[in-house]
Amino acid sequence: MGTLRWLDILVIAVYLATLTGVGLRFSRRQKTTQRYFIAQRSIPGWAMGLSLLATLISSVTFIAYPGSAYAGDWSNLVPGLTVVPVVLVTVFVVIPFFRHAVGVSAYEYFGKRFGYGARVYSSLAYAAGHLSKMGFVFYLLALTVNSLAGWKIDYLILIVGAMTIGYTMLGGIEAVIWADVIQGLVLWLGVLICLCFLLLLPPGGPAAMLHAAWNSHKISLGSTAADFSKPTILVLSLYGFSYYLQRYTCDQTVVQRYLVARTDRQAVRGVLIGSLLCVPVWALFMLIGTLCWTFFKLTGETLPAQFARGDQAFPYFVTHHLPAGFAGLFIAALFGATMANLSSDLNSLAAVAVEDYYRLWFRGSSERAQLIAAKVAVLICGAICMAVASVLGHSNGSALSLWFTISAIVSGGLVGLFALAFLTPRANATGAYIGIAASLLFTTWAVSSLGAGNFPLHNYMVGAIGQVLCFGIGYLASLPFQSSPNTAPELTIWSWIRNNRVACEPSLKG
Repeated sequence: MGTLRWLDILVIAVYLATLTGVGLRFSRRQKTTQRYFIAQRSIPGWAMGLSLLATLISSVTFIAYPGSAYAGDWSNLVPGLTVVPVVLVTVFVVIPFFRHAVGVSAYEYFGKRFGYGARVYSSLAYAAGHLSKMGFVFYLLALTVNSLAGWKIDYLILIVGAMTIGYTMLGGIEAVIWADVIQGLVLWLGVLICLCFLLLLPPGGPAAMLHAAWNSHKISLGSTAADFSKPTILVLSLYGFSYYLQRYTCDQTVVQRYLVARTDRQAVRGVLIGSLLCVPVWALFMLIGTLCWTFFKLTGETLPAQFARGDQAFPYFVTHHLPAGFAGLFIAALFGATMANLSSDLNSLAAVAVEDYYRLWFRGSSERAQLIAAKVAVLICGAICMAVASVLGHSNGSALSLWFTISAIVSGGLVGLFALAFLTPRANATGAYIGIAASLLFTTWAVSSLGAGNFPLHNYMVGAIGQVLCFGIGYLASLPFQSSPNTAPELTIWSWIRNNRVACEPSLKG
């Protein structure tokens, strides 16, 4: 078992068994797709908020954030900080809009505005982005446990993937959400325990640790230069704003959280709770990475050769300097964060598969057949992301930088498409398709240029530029064409505010 002690392994086993038990507990309720995907809108706001927190927190947070801070500074925290303005801008309009405009799938809205082709494109772009993300999350978990215990990466991916697929298939969104609540509580406990040991173990205590980190410029947010060719604060802010705007406006995993809440007010409250809690969590994990660097500097201890990467420094500290049981609690939280994040995506991908494809292609299908299709979709999507994780398992480079690059490239112009649909009554299907094509052509060129070194800007800018092109060219291309009456130009922010002001205000009050 490598450096894992029997008490650590026992804690991990009990925790994983608890998460699996949650899935079994809710399996008996899953009789309809409405229950399976949105829990018949019965989840309290606070639970939805903690579930959203777990959806946004994964092994990327546990391992890549400390690894980034250990190897450099806090510059990679900058994208996360942009979640605050994104949430404050969108939460009070976008949430009630989606709760009344769609049934289960966020991409139903694009179909209403621009036709079924836009619905297909947006759902496929979402699926491509999240399957790559899920594979990355699997990979980071397997990499970490491999460094701790020596277990083979491919076996870890297979075991954790099978467990996650199993409880997601059985328990639906209710199992996902209540497992997320447990994970959220364990997350905070694990973070506080790790911080206490990091601050108290070295000579000189907290004062010496923080003083050394500050003097070494390890808590810097990066360069303030107006340089778009490097990961400056400006570039990271643009990337973060584009990424989180996409997540809160056209990401099925997040939009589905809006739909499970009991009321509009509880949905707004839950999103504010979950989103704003993310910022201190990300900052604390950055602090953990910095303190790991300071710990090894002050104690004179060196990492073994097999732990040379920054992403592996924090896991090494956990297993070698935390008492038995405490290390197991942290690793259990890591497993739980990964499984909670993956289960959310698997359920959402299944919702897209059923609502955007199966239900429309097989209009006479029974509720039972649709539920079976949902569970098959969970199985297939889980297998795909496990395959992606196996490929990533043999890659090199910083985990967080790799994730940022992947997520920027596969964003697919969805924010631009949403802005086109939501902000501009004049936009129509022809313009939208031209905007999508422009975004795809640019992304294809930019990605090929990255490998050749010909793209003049930093790779994080690819996604943000693609969004702007989709919106700008899509709007201009719409002007020469007439809007079809079937593309619902009334489903924009302007008509929504005008026609639903009276209806929305009472709902937001309770």
